[in-house]
Amino acid sequence: MNYAVARRNMVEGQIRSNRVTDPQLLQALEEVPREMFVPNQLRGVAYLDEDIELGNSRYLMEPMVFARLLQNAEIGGTDVVLDVGCATGYSAAVLAHLASTVVALESDADLAKRATALLAELAADNVAVVGGPLGQGDAAHGPYNVIVVEGAVAAIPEPLTRQLADGGRLLAVVAGESGVGRATLVIRVGDVFSSRILFDANIGPLPGFQPKASFVF
Repeated sequence: MNYAVARRNMVEGQIRSNRVTDPQLLQALEEVPREMFVPNQLRGVAYLDEDIELGNSRYLMEPMVFARLLQNAEIGGTDVVLDVGCATGYSAAVLAHLASTVVALESDADLAKRATALLAELAADNVAVVGGPLGQGDAAHGPYNVIVVEGAVAAIPEPLTRQLADGGRLLAVVAGESGVGRATLVIRVGDVFSSRILFDANIGPLPGFQPKASFVF
């Protein structure tokens, strides 16, 4: 299979046709070899317009949804980005083309090890893979200009939003009680947080974001 052609077809058929126009983002998506970040037996379907299962209830996000989230993040060349749930590192590899520094947070030790190896192979030396609970973020390396959550969540936890810098943007797909996923943008201005829905998106869930249990009377 010619993966370079597959990447180009993905960008032209799935990404550009869905109102993604940022030239740097399009170039990054065409350059990063998505097939490297999926199990070997799934390399042939790495560029389909759907989530790719990575094992352990984890997914590589559908290309169109991922691209639209990043375009709405408006990542600049001096930005510091927190990539929440980087899995095998594909998202961090793309973000590395757009930002100054990427902190790739992963709770699964095996996935984090795989991400570290693949990112080193691609010489993505502005990415640091760190371990820890996804819903807690990584305050030690914050604040962040951009936070991207790599999977659907029931709600965005406050620890993540609090790690945004002034003017920072957080992008996540929130799937509440209705089960309908909605890509959501959160912006911090001082101590005020505003949010708006961008588009509908149904993607694989990201573990570690379940709402706290409450008593029912």
